[in-house]
Amino acid sequence: MNAIVALCHFCELHGPRTLFCTEVLHSPLPQGAGSGDISGQNEQAEEEEGGIQMSSRIRSHSPAEGASADSSSPGPKKSDMCEGCRSLAGGHPGYVSHDKETSIKYVSHQHPNHPQLFSIVRQACVRSLSCEVCPGREGPIFFGDEQHGFVFSHTFFIKDSLARGFQRWYSIITIMMDRIYLINSWPFLLGKIRGIIDELQGKALKVFEAEQFGCPQRAQRMNTAFTPFLHQRNGNAARSLTSLTNDENLWACLHTSFAWLLKACGSRLTEKLLEGAPTEDTLVQMEKLADLKEESEGWDGSEEEEKPSSQPDVVEGQELSKSSPEPSLMPDCNSWNVAHRRLSVFRSLRHMRQVLGASAFRMLAWHVLMGNQVIWKARDMDLVQSAFDVLRTMLPVGCVRIIPYSDQYEEAYRCNFLGLSPHVQIPPHILSSEFAVLVEVRAATRSSLYPTLFDDEQSLNKYEFVVTSGSPVAADRVGPTILNKIEAALTNQNLSVDVVDQCLVCLKEEWMNKVKVLFKFTKVDSRPKEDTQKLLSILGAAEEDNVKLLKFWMTGLSKTYKSHLMSTVRSPTSSESRN
Repeated sequence: MNAIVALCHFCELHGPRTLFCTEVLHSPLPQGAGSGDISGQNEQAEEEEGGIQMSSRIRSHSPAEGASADSSSPGPKKSDMCEGCRSLAGGHPGYVSHDKETSIKYVSHQHPNHPQLFSIVRQACVRSLSCEVCPGREGPIFFGDEQHGFVFSHTFFIKDSLARGFQRWYSIITIMMDRIYLINSWPFLLGKIRGIIDELQGKALKVFEAEQFGCPQRAQRMNTAFTPFLHQRNGNAARSLTSLTNDENLWACLHTSFAWLLKACGSRLTEKLLEGAPTEDTLVQMEKLADLKEESEGWDGSEEEEKPSSQPDVVEGQELSKSSPEPSLMPDCNSWNVAHRRLSVFRSLRHMRQVLGASAFRMLAWHVLMGNQVIWKARDMDLVQSAFDVLRTMLPVGCVRIIPYSDQYEEAYRCNFLGLSPHVQIPPHILSSEFAVLVEVRAATRSSLYPTLFDDEQSLNKYEFVVTSGSPVAADRVGPTILNKIEAALTNQNLSVDVVDQCLVCLKEEWMNKVKVLFKFTKVDSRPKEDTQKLLSILGAAEEDNVKLLKFWMTGLSKTYKSHLMSTVRSPTSSESRN
């Protein structure tokens, strides 16, 4: 995280001062940060924690202390500092932590070496301990602007038996230029910084109680009430934080805490690329989950027992087979709950096309896309379910209604995918209908019908697939545009199965967008047929098969989208704009 964390103090002699700050460096150390290192000496205090290696590098001088600093050093002069304003001892260069995972350095010292950063931290320090204070003078507050950065500040008191009011005023500030990121990090920063403050206050309280027990200051001050207060403190008006907490390793611990805070706060939030509004499939899935949840809450045990066993359960976009002992109430519109059965026989559309043959697959796919009823008759329930699992990928989720296996024929309005056992009689008008297609899975007459497809125990050489329909698709028929594109992708051997799946997603989104335009044009705006034909020509869907496909896919639009369009049309503002 590109930010600076600093500990500030309100000195009774010099006002607000920066005691200690930690910054993030994505480039080599600042000038002078390691130029005066004594080789082979004082490379101590190295430790690793959470992928961060910490080291204290001793230099021959410290510009912040003014020992041999240049006149351009942004830090205050030595004469303007007291024990309460000073953190690191003279000659101490600060601390450096190396993050091995990201090659980032966390550098801690009393003041930033860069003049501009020094000015930003200095201004934030003054504001946090003067004008930008929360009620009670102790707690978190947010302030800042685009020019000087945004600041999360937490002010607090430290007990001191020699201070006015027996306490001194401090603040921990976090400065960064990204306002939104800093606001989103408020709960995290508040909890972690509050923990650091509690630890400092706890240590200082122990020292304060010990000093008060040995030499109570309240009674002594009352006895010398007429003596000037500052004179009576005998030069002890300023005390360092290490003295108040009795912790010689205080600054090393603060460096570790500040470095971890910067690293953890930077890694807890990540940016995600939003690819636009939810797709229609996502909206339909959410609606179905909500409907099932509401329905399941209304069920009780008696209602479940009274449910007729002769009618298989159907949910749009998801099937509940009566042969399953514990059907799932939460549908997954992308795959079935198949943990209890064998691996699917049909692995993909390309695999099904190889098994059925190009002409039979085209006829089957045409009926699927047109919304006609697809009937599979087979003894193997797993085979039927795997076939439906593959075929449903060509349709929007809202257009899928499945009964995976039944002992009786179900009408087309209940399902467009129907699995039947071989002995079920199908009505003759269905067999001769142009709105249905039948796939019969029979035992193969030859011992090896598909020898090259499978070598394991689930080979298909024992099956023969016969695809029939009252309206067979002619080989020279153009068909819907999306079907031709699907076949082109399936026949392209340079495309893997995963790539073909992504092509299907893109094609469905493309045509669902056309469906949305047509729905608004015809159902919402109620345009005449002449205008509709012009629109279909513009959309590239003027052919008969494309029109049928769009009308069928229109039934798969989510209720959310339809209600949004209707509410928009009925609103006064929209009607005025249309007029």
